[in-house]
Amino acid sequence: MFLALLWGAAWVSSSGIIGRAQDNVANGFYRMTARNGFAVRDILVEGRQNADTEVLLGLIHAERGDPIFAFNPATVRESLEKESWIAQARVERRLPGVIFVSIVERKPFALWQSQNKVKLIDADGIVISDVKREVARFSNLPLVVGAGAEKKAASLLDLMAAEPVVMERMVAAMYVGDRRWDLRLKNNITVRMPEEDLSVALRRLAEAQEKDALLDKPLDTIDLREPGRIVIRTRPDAEAQDYKVSYQPDKAI
Repeated sequence: MFLALLWGAAWVSSSGIIGRAQDNVANGFYRMTARNGFAVRDILVEGRQNADTEVLLGLIHAERGDPIFAFNPATVRESLEKESWIAQARVERRLPGVIFVSIVERKPFALWQSQNKVKLIDADGIVISDVKREVARFSNLPLVVGAGAEKKAASLLDLMAAEPVVMERMVAAMYVGDRRWDLRLKNNITVRMPEEDLSVALRRLAEAQEKDALLDKPLDTIDLREPGRIVIRTRPDAEAQDYKVSYQPDKAI
């Protein structure tokens, strides 16, 4: 008899009867609470600027009239934070009938081109989107190119922001050999940057522009890799020959 009871209990457990019974009880409880006023009336989302509204509502996965006690804030928060636009999320049930969601979005910082595809990234190099229509909305952002460029972009662009005379002429920054940058300017000049002391090199370049309008000349390349010297190469169709310029600023940098 004892063995028969053990076998019966095991069969009930393995057959899922207990689980289904618990689900039925829970569902009955949720329906009862909803009838007594604890149903979703409003879904409030705070902090959305760029994330797709339909995507957010799909991740929240609740509708008006749903039992609010059946809504799981922790599960929804985890789902929201997997969405590429969202850095952080806070999800609450505000009884009797409000679901409140507060999100912190990632801030678009630059465009990153790698393997012939352009992606939108934040300052940490995290990809926010590679959807063409979303990337196109931020076409005014700086473009960085190459493997590893997404992780190094912030340090370069922060330095360049201090030299607007150079920044405003830049079309793209190409990360070369996982160690240094080439800047491509609007008039097709390539500026070869050194591996170190980027701020010093950018200041030298900005002062050369301010004094001699160097960036407006018919040049092919400007090489800043040698400390204390700017090496320039003219375009093939220019009259001048390749030459070197030793540039000394008025004040020590």
